[in-house]
Amino acid sequence: GEMRKETLNPEAAQVILDEDHHGLEDVKERILEFIAVGALCGQVEGKVICLVGPPGVGKTSIGKSIARALGRDFFRFSVGGLTDVAEIKGHRRTYVGAMPGKLVQALKKTESMNPVVLIDEIDKMGRAHNGDPASALLELLDPEQNAKFVDHYLDVEVDLSKVLFLCTANMLDTIPGPLRDRMEVIRLSGYILDEKVSIADKYLVPTARKASGLTEEQVVLEESALKELITGYCREAG
Repeated sequence: GEMRKETLNPEAAQVILDEDHHGLEDVKERILEFIAVGALCGQVEGKVICLVGPPGVGKTSIGKSIARALGRDFFRFSVGGLTDVAEIKGHRRTYVGAMPGKLVQALKKTESMNPVVLIDEIDKMGRAHNGDPASALLELLDPEQNAKFVDHYLDVEVDLSKVLFLCTANMLDTIPGPLRDRMEVIRLSGYILDEKVSIADKYLVPTARKASGLTEEQVVLEESALKELITGYCREAG
């Protein structure tokens, strides 16, 4: 029953998103619209955002930034290759080693009813003879239904309507239609050379320098060296 106090301030959110990510203007704009609407309504709810893009463009880290901008707790779990419905809906208590589903674990771990839950790799869910986890997610991600989500282990209704769900995927084709219809899709494309150079300059180089225990005076990376690295070695989108 605990609720974390939210910060619904688009200006502050803009600062946090810019600190964590370079570019991605359309994505940030959509997130800020979303926070602004939340500020007018008094709370953010009833939306499932799906970030789609190639590996390494920063989908998961944008999820963390959204949680930080809202002042909510962050919980991430990956459903890539998941075949067991019980991971989502919980096991029945008669089984040995029965556990509640991931969502109840998320509420337990964050100790709040309104965390940001990131469901990673939603396009790579498996299917098995004992059920289809993609269909189990339908109830979870539907704002009309998830206020009365029943976990098989707890066997009581859990209100998940205050949870903000974010999903990430590399492509939309493998997500089942009914599940895709419940999500608002935001596409992240790859970065061009200039963007990669400024990302390296602002974020990657300082991080790498810190990890190596060096100061700015001890090592200088020329822009030409960065460009060489990017054109010769960074072939993927991220």
